[in-house]
Amino acid sequence: MNVEKITPDMASALTQDPHRVREEREKVLEVAIGREVRSFRRQQNVTVAELAQLTGLSIGMLSKIENGNTSPSLTTLQTLANALSVPLTSFFRRFEESRDAVHTKSGQGVEMQREGTRAGHQYNLLGHLGSNASGVMVEPYLITLTETSDVFPMFQHGGIETIYMLEGQVEYRHGEETFLLEAGDTLFFDADAPHGPEKLVTLPARYLSIISYPQSSPT
Repeated sequence: MNVEKITPDMASALTQDPHRVREEREKVLEVAIGREVRSFRRQQNVTVAELAQLTGLSIGMLSKIENGNTSPSLTTLQTLANALSVPLTSFFRRFEESRDAVHTKSGQGVEMQREGTRAGHQYNLLGHLGSNASGVMVEPYLITLTETSDVFPMFQHGGIETIYMLEGQVEYRHGEETFLLEAGDTLFFDADAPHGPEKLVTLPARYLSIISYPQSSPT
C-alpha cells in the first residue's frame, strides 16, 4: 500500500476554495432562471446570437429571459435545455435548492447498530443529510471502544473514510499496513480495503469516523 504524507504541493493542488462566497439563492423564479441560462451559455462560450440561431428564439427574447424580464414557457425552457445540453431542472436550482444543517448536542448522537458492527463497538451517529445537491452521502460517527470491545480489522465497505482520534490508543489496520493512532492523529483511507482496530492499546478509545460515498442514482 502506498502511504503518503500531506505536503504543501498537495494542498496547493486542491481547487475547492473553502472561503468562496456564493450569491444568495434567488427568490424570484424568472430571475433565477435567467441567471442559470446566462451562466450555462457563458460556460459554453456561446453568444446570445449563436443561442438564438440554435433555438430559433429572437435575440430580444433571449435578452428578456436572461434578465428575468419574462416568464418563459416550459417549451421554451426545454428548447434552451436541449441547445445547452443541460437538464431542464438545472434552470430552477438557484430558486428551489435548499442547504440543510444538522446540529447534534454533546451526548445526543443516535446510538445505533451499524451494519457490520462488532460487539462492544459503540456507534453514535452524529448527523445525517438525505439526498442532497452535492451528490455525496456522509455518515459521521463517534465510536467508543472499551474493555468489552472486540478487535476486528476486516471491515470493508465502499467510499472514503476519515478517522480522527480523540482519546486512547489503537493499532488500526488498513490493508497490509498497521498504524498506531493516538489522540490528535488522523487516518484517511479507501474503505474498500480491509480495515479496523487490530489491537486496543489504551482504553477507553474514542474516535470520529466520517464515511463518504456517492449517492445512489434513482432507478
